[in-house]
Amino acid sequence: MSQLPMYDLLVLDFTRHRAGPVTSRLLADWGATIIKIEEPADLGDSMGGSREGFDYQNLHRNKQSLSLNLKTDDGQSIFKKLVSKADVVLENFRPEVKYRLGLDYDSLKSINERIICGSISGFGQTGPYCTRPAVDQIIQGMSGLMSVTGIPGSGPVRVGAAITDISAGMTLAQAVLMALYYREKTGLGQWVYTSLLESTISMLDFQVARWLANGDVPTQMGNDHPTLMPTGLFPTADGQVNIAAAEDSKFKLLCKILDIPELADFHEYSNITLRSLNRSSLLNKLKERIKYFKSAELIEKLNSVGIPCGPLYTIEEAMNDEQMNHLKMKCSINHPNLGQLSLVGQPFHSSLFCDMQTVRAAAPEHGEHTEVILKEWLNYQDDEIVELRNNGII
Repeated sequence: MSQLPMYDLLVLDFTRHRAGPVTSRLLADWGATIIKIEEPADLGDSMGGSREGFDYQNLHRNKQSLSLNLKTDDGQSIFKKLVSKADVVLENFRPEVKYRLGLDYDSLKSINERIICGSISGFGQTGPYCTRPAVDQIIQGMSGLMSVTGIPGSGPVRVGAAITDISAGMTLAQAVLMALYYREKTGLGQWVYTSLLESTISMLDFQVARWLANGDVPTQMGNDHPTLMPTGLFPTADGQVNIAAAEDSKFKLLCKILDIPELADFHEYSNITLRSLNRSSLLNKLKERIKYFKSAELIEKLNSVGIPCGPLYTIEEAMNDEQMNHLKMKCSINHPNLGQLSLVGQPFHSSLFCDMQTVRAAAPEHGEHTEVILKEWLNYQDDEIVELRNNGII
């Protein structure tokens, strides 16, 4: 294959912060042309963070930057011309802002009936909280995620990644792909939207489903699984390992390898339900044996008989692991100012595009592609571009 699968897709990206840029990054990595529309430099930098910082470079790779003042008539004219040619518009503004800028779906549809509008908000497009500001920290608390994270009795704990932003960005990318597929079949565009709150609830599916079905309110379980025992983190002679041996057959094998085969015959540990009910005594007995094994030894022994067991890594150790290197989760690009950069690779692979580089370009400078976009997409001439720049439109 000479082109990535989304090579002919044009996306106008008005998103900021993290959730929306995750969506556009996923599309950009697989070949879509992402035009990141930003205010002119003298009006501020809407992208947030240092443009040469690691986070900016990772979030905005493979994208183009167009400087455009949407608060002017000429800026609106350019915007509408681009909408007429675009496949997708992404935005994460508050409702009143998007309507003022003409970024609402009805306004976009009046220009291009086939347009797909993708939106991310904090709490949803409607409802009592729809106008509230939201960030990952707030949603982690309001979704219940923090209430099930941490050691029992220690109080709620924030998950150590911006999981609500990332999940919302990935959810919207799925919604956009669904809308593109439907448009291919019917010719119809549509508005697809999600929120940080909804996407996080969706990721809590086991815990939320448990409450919906049984009325059980999940609590903090530390490093142990809430129902499947033994599954958790165990100290060893030289560190810690994660073990998952909840199935009856795997539990028996674990006991055999730990040289306590009789433990599997105890009535209170004879099935998954009883092992969960008697988890405290079971874990104490297992820890007393596991603490004498070295981590590497136990990992090898358990995996060799089909019991999942793995090390406890730092980020550095994880990224230097031989399997991670094999999966190419580190990729390199060249930046004109920073030189060679290492970024996070794509998390899925394609048999058709396995030899193609999905991370192809560093994040853009402010307005870096303005002239190219105006010329190639809208046929603007040099003198017209100079006039637009002099008038503060670009």
